[in-house]
Amino acid sequence: MAHVLLCLTLALHPAPARVVGVQIDSREELLGGRPYPGVGPYERLAGRIRFAFDPHNPYNARIVDLDKAPTNHAGDVEAWAGFMVLRPKRPCPGGCVGLLEVSNRGGKAALAYLNGGSYASDPLGARDLGDGLLMRLGITLIWVGWQFDVPRRPGALRLEVPRARDGDRAIRGLVRSDWTVDRATPTLSLGHRGHMAYPVTDRKDPRNRLTRRDGRLAERQVLPRARWSFTTDGRHITLAGGFEPGYIYELVYVAQDPAVVGLGLAAVRDTMAYARHDPDSPFPVDLGLAFGISQSGRFLRHFLYQGFNTDEQGRKVFDGVFIHAAGAGRGSFNHRFAQPSRDGHRYSAFFYPTDLFPFTGRSQRDPLTGRVDGLFAHAFKPDHLPKVIQTNTGYDYWGRAASLIHTSVDGRTDVDPLPFERIYHLAGAQHFVGAFPPTDPLPGAALPAYRGNPLDFRVNLRALLARLVDWTRDEREPPESRFPRLGDATLVAVEEVPFPHLPGIATPRVAHEAYRLDYGPRWRQGIIDLQPPRLGAPFPTRVSTVDGLGNELGGIRNAALRVPLGTYYPWALRSGYAARPEELLDFLGTFIPLAPRPLAGDPRPSIPQCYPDPEHYLAQARQAARALVAEGFLLAEDLPRIEDRARALARFVGPQWASDPAPCAHESDAAGTPRPGGTDRSAERPDL
Repeated sequence: MAHVLLCLTLALHPAPARVVGVQIDSREELLGGRPYPGVGPYERLAGRIRFAFDPHNPYNARIVDLDKAPTNHAGDVEAWAGFMVLRPKRPCPGGCVGLLEVSNRGGKAALAYLNGGSYASDPLGARDLGDGLLMRLGITLIWVGWQFDVPRRPGALRLEVPRARDGDRAIRGLVRSDWTVDRATPTLSLGHRGHMAYPVTDRKDPRNRLTRRDGRLAERQVLPRARWSFTTDGRHITLAGGFEPGYIYELVYVAQDPAVVGLGLAAVRDTMAYARHDPDSPFPVDLGLAFGISQSGRFLRHFLYQGFNTDEQGRKVFDGVFIHAAGAGRGSFNHRFAQPSRDGHRYSAFFYPTDLFPFTGRSQRDPLTGRVDGLFAHAFKPDHLPKVIQTNTGYDYWGRAASLIHTSVDGRTDVDPLPFERIYHLAGAQHFVGAFPPTDPLPGAALPAYRGNPLDFRVNLRALLARLVDWTRDEREPPESRFPRLGDATLVAVEEVPFPHLPGIATPRVAHEAYRLDYGPRWRQGIIDLQPPRLGAPFPTRVSTVDGLGNELGGIRNAALRVPLGTYYPWALRSGYAARPEELLDFLGTFIPLAPRPLAGDPRPSIPQCYPDPEHYLAQARQAARALVAEGFLLAEDLPRIEDRARALARFVGPQWASDPAPCAHESDAAGTPRPGGTDRSAERPDL
């Protein structure tokens, strides 16, 4: 590998984007210089970016504790981050489009999600780059570190930020960690998912408190201080006798020297502004898009909510934003002692500032608090709001309260997206695409069933990314929003979902809920005084209803649901875990294949009752895929990918395909609407 040290020294005349230095440590051609059709060869740049933030600039005023960070001789607050760029080596026809993927916990996922490539931290080879969709679109792909607590591992992108102080005095405050313990262990890390934790400051401070409880809303039991202790590094705790499975443990402790976490929002802002506006940028672009998955999708919702799409010079930053699998959340991205990795699911990471009102793009009034707010209400300049696509999987409705982004606060009426918004529900999918073929049998099931849902929604993301490029560059609008609605009874309360009764397979009675949370009197200033917070009333969560097989209606129904060979539940229960088997398992779904012949107790049709032979099934799958292309949710180039998956699925679920003339009673048409007489939902619930 050729390594070059190229310093673009801008300190003598600070760049208008507030990037004051770019150090390129390596520069290398991708695929040995092989050109992409119509675009030419690509190269990879990697190195560091240095930032300077003016604490007196009004567009930085919302960065918590920026005024308490140390400054340089010019009065600016400095930070630096690792970056990587994949860019065309020659000018882009019609102008370059930059896609900044907000890294999820320091990683790189865009190539895996959008190119069919890998999650490599150092992408160079053909396997890493996949089929090159982004390159064939002429996109400059940008990654930059924004998260200060990412573990120091090779290839992980981090942002190095200063610590806040109150003059000569250290700032102290409360930090909270919690754990759902499913296996006995002697030690627990204060950091979330291996991230770098704030160490305890004073081990004897009486505010340090460890509790345990046996349910998310159960009463906390305080554990005697003599039974537990901090380890030498101050970033772990131990408990006499160990931490027992089946309990939720929660620690509140005192730390000091909070990181200025909100600089991550400004670093993303200024990296794209630099690419767009600075003539010295080594990766110039004309249009700016952002892409975020899960945690980084929540980051982008937070970014828009706090008005960061206007840079220090008052210019628009991103033209389009693609938010995937964020549910209704934002996150711990800009408050004192924030831990950006913390999220919130039904049975882990409880009551962090993740799922907070407001949820919808349109401003609404909370009838309980009287507060009026909206996701886009705080833009410094309304015309700087970008075009926004939000996609959520079925899991994100069950496990991340996604319905809140398109319902009223009381959960009684639909709220239409704004003209520059599109919202899409990826029906039946778990949070990420599960392995195929599935290999983890579902405990206790009386018929073949698997934990892990292999429904592949990445083909939809590829198509929608191409639509977003068209929308921002050429004003060609993407398909209308498609999500389950209260108005057509495809969005319902959990207890109203007409699940088929499958032997040995329990169905959920709960979904994740967002609460009105009280973090104390200074929360509006980004300071938490109450740990844990006081819980107020929850916001109503709604989920998609299902057809006779149990597959979700509403939203984008892929070929796997339109021409089904099984039931794709976007949720999984904690069956087989130490406690609370009725609760939801983080991220995962459930797959229950149809049987190759009728099974006792299974109300669903067998495979031959739906399709007399594999060729009939494959013909219907091809027809469903072509319909998705026509609707704008699939690229024509991905038709073979759909057929290959259909063939593989047919081999997996029905190796001994037998003919049976009986019709499939659970078919749906190409658009995913139950056919007349196909699914009488009232007949499937004995209580109706």
